[in-house]
Amino acid sequence: MDDNIQKLESTLVENMDTARSEDSVLDAVGLHIQENLDDELVKEALKTGVDLRQYSKQIESELLQVENASIQDYIKESQNIASLHNQITACDSILERMEQMLSGFQSDLSSISDEIQTLQGQSIAMNIKLKNRQSVRGELSQFVHEIVVPESMISTILETAVTERQFLEQLHELNHKINFVKEQSFHDSKSALDVRDILEKLKIKAIAKIREFLLQKIYQFRKPMTNYQVPQNAMLKFRFFYEFLLANERHVAKEVRDEYVETMSKIYYSYFRSYWNRIMKLQFEDVADKDDLMGIEDTAKRSIFSSRPQLKNRSTIFSLGNRGNILTTDLEAGIIVPHAAQKSDTKYPYEGLFRSLHYALLDNCCREYLFLTDFFMVATAAAHDLFYMVLGKALGMFLKELESYIGECYDSIAIFLSIHVVYRYQVIMHKRGVPALDRYWETVHDILWPRFEYIMQLNIQSIKETDPSRLCSVDARPHHITRRYAEFSAAIVGLNESFPSERVNRLLALLQGEVENFVLRMAAEFPQRREQLVFLINNYDMMLGVIMERTTDDSKESESFKELLNARTAEFVDETLAPHFGGMMTFVKECEGLMERGQADRLRKDEKRVTTITRSFNRDWKKAIDDLNQEVMTSFTNFRNGTSILQAALTQLIQYYHRYQKILSLSTYKSLPIRNELINIHHIMVEVKKHKPNF
Repeated sequence: MDDNIQKLESTLVENMDTARSEDSVLDAVGLHIQENLDDELVKEALKTGVDLRQYSKQIESELLQVENASIQDYIKESQNIASLHNQITACDSILERMEQMLSGFQSDLSSISDEIQTLQGQSIAMNIKLKNRQSVRGELSQFVHEIVVPESMISTILETAVTERQFLEQLHELNHKINFVKEQSFHDSKSALDVRDILEKLKIKAIAKIREFLLQKIYQFRKPMTNYQVPQNAMLKFRFFYEFLLANERHVAKEVRDEYVETMSKIYYSYFRSYWNRIMKLQFEDVADKDDLMGIEDTAKRSIFSSRPQLKNRSTIFSLGNRGNILTTDLEAGIIVPHAAQKSDTKYPYEGLFRSLHYALLDNCCREYLFLTDFFMVATAAAHDLFYMVLGKALGMFLKELESYIGECYDSIAIFLSIHVVYRYQVIMHKRGVPALDRYWETVHDILWPRFEYIMQLNIQSIKETDPSRLCSVDARPHHITRRYAEFSAAIVGLNESFPSERVNRLLALLQGEVENFVLRMAAEFPQRREQLVFLINNYDMMLGVIMERTTDDSKESESFKELLNARTAEFVDETLAPHFGGMMTFVKECEGLMERGQADRLRKDEKRVTTITRSFNRDWKKAIDDLNQEVMTSFTNFRNGTSILQAALTQLIQYYHRYQKILSLSTYKSLPIRNELINIHHIMVEVKKHKPNF
C-alpha cells in the first residue's frame, strides 16, 4: 500500500512538472517564432500548406484526453493518497517527538560541557597547588637539610684528627652551614637562631684544631736538615684549612701566614747565606785584577816587590774556551754541592758559581711562588708582595754580596756570561709562569752592565795608551795584544748573537778601532814597508781567523778585517814582486797610462828599455819565482795564508807578463827582434802550477 501511494505521488509530481514545462515551452515558442521563421523546416511546412489552427486544435484535444486520463488515475489512487497523508501526519508527530528529545539531549550536553569546564578549572587549580606545595616542600627540605647540624658532624669535628678525610669533608659541610646561617640571619630567619650557637662552637673548635695543625707543620721547617718541601706538600693537601680560617677567623689566618712568612724568610736567608759563603770558596784563586787588561804587558805590570803570583793561564781572561757551556749544556745542570767539590778539590770560574747560586735561587723561588699562590690564595700584586715578604731578605743579601764582588771584579767575560745567564733564567721563569723575580733580575742587570762597560772602557783605554816603543820585543808574528783582542772579541760577539745588545756593539766598535790603531802603530816600528805589511797581514789574518771560527761569517768585525787583509795583501803582492819584476811592472803601468791618454807615439823612445826588460826577465824569472816562494812562505805564520798570498803574487805576475806581451804586440814594437825572444806564457804558468798547494 505504501509503495502504491509513493508511486502515485511521484506520478502526480511528474505530470505537474510536465504541464509547467509545456507552458514554458509555449512561451518560449512565442518568443522565438520570429527567429525560427528562417528555419528550413518551418519554411517547408509553410510551403506544403499545413493548417496550423486545425493542427493546434488537434494537439489541444489530445492534451485534454491525457489530462482526463490522469485525473482518473488520481481518483483511483485516492485511498492510497489518503493513507499516505495519514502516514505523513504520523511521521510528522514522530519527528516532532524526536526533535523534542534531541533538544533535551542538546540542553543536557550543554550542561555537561559546563561541568567539564568547571572540572578542568578545578584540575588546573589543584595542579598549581600541588606544584606550589612540592616547591615549598623541596625548598623547605633543602632549608632543613642545610640548617640542621647532624650528630655525625659534631662528633667528627670534635673527635676526629684533622688529617682524616672525614674531618675535611665535615669541615667543608660546616663551612657551608655557617655561610647559609649567615645568609638566613639577614632575612630574620628564626630557625637560624636555633643553630647559631652550636655552629659557633663547632667553628671555634675546628679553628683551634686547624691552627694547631698548621703551626706544627710550620714549626717542622725549623728543624735542622729538614727538607722543607715535605711539610709544604703536606700543607698543600689541606689548603682548604687556610681557606676556612680566612673565611671565618681572619686574625688566625693572618697569624698562620705571618708565622709561615717569618719562618721561611729566616730559613731561606740562612740557607742562601750559608750556600753563598761556602760556594765562593770554590772559586779559582787566580782571578783577574786591575792590572789584567788587554793592553798591559805581562812583564811590565808586575814590580819586583809584587808578591801576587802571575795567573797560570792569562789567556782565559780574554778567551771563552769551554766557559760558554754554562749557557748551553750546564745552564740547567744540578747546582754545585760545596762539600763534594771541596772533597774533590774542584775549582770554578766566577760565572760557574754565579750560575749555581742563581739556579738554586730560581728553583726555590719558582717552587715557593707557586706554593704561596696555591695555599694562601693570592695572585698578581698580592702574590708579589707575599713572595717578597718571604724571600726579600735573601734577595737583598744576594744583591749586596753581588754588588760587593762585582765592584772588585775585572773579568769582563765572567760578567758578560753572568748577564746572559740572567737573560736565560728570566725566560725559564716566564715559561714556568713565575714572574716574581723580574724586579730582581733587573736589579742584577743594573749591577752587572755598568761594571762590564767600565772594564771594557779600561781595556780600550789600555790599548789606546800602549806605547809600542816600550814593549819588550817586536817581530812580524801576531802580537799577543791582538791575539787577546781576537779571542775576546770573538767571545763577546758570539755571546751577543743570542740576545743582541746595541751597547755591546758600540763598545766592540770602539775596541776594534783602538786595536786597528794599535796595529798600525806597531807596524810603524818596522823600518821597511815590506816588514810592516807582513806584520799587518799576520795580525789581520790571525784576528780574522779567530773571529770567523767563533762567530758568523757576516759579523761586522769579520767583514772589517777581511777588507783590511785584502787591501794589505794586494799591497804586499806588489811590494814583493817589485824587487824581481819591478822594471817590467813599471813599464807596463807607464805604457798603459800613455795609451789611455792617447800618447802611444811616445812609446818609440823605450825600444832599448824593452830589450833590457825582456832579456832580464828571460834570465831570472825561474829563480825569481823560487825566491818569491821562499820569501812568502817564511814571512807568514799561517801556512794557508802564506800559500794564498804566494798564489796571489804568482797570479799577479802572470797578469803583468800578459799585459807586457800585449803591449809588445802593438805596431810600435811589432817589428822589434826582441819579440822573438819572449818566453811563452804557458811555460810560466806550468812553473807557477808547481807551487800550487794540494789542499
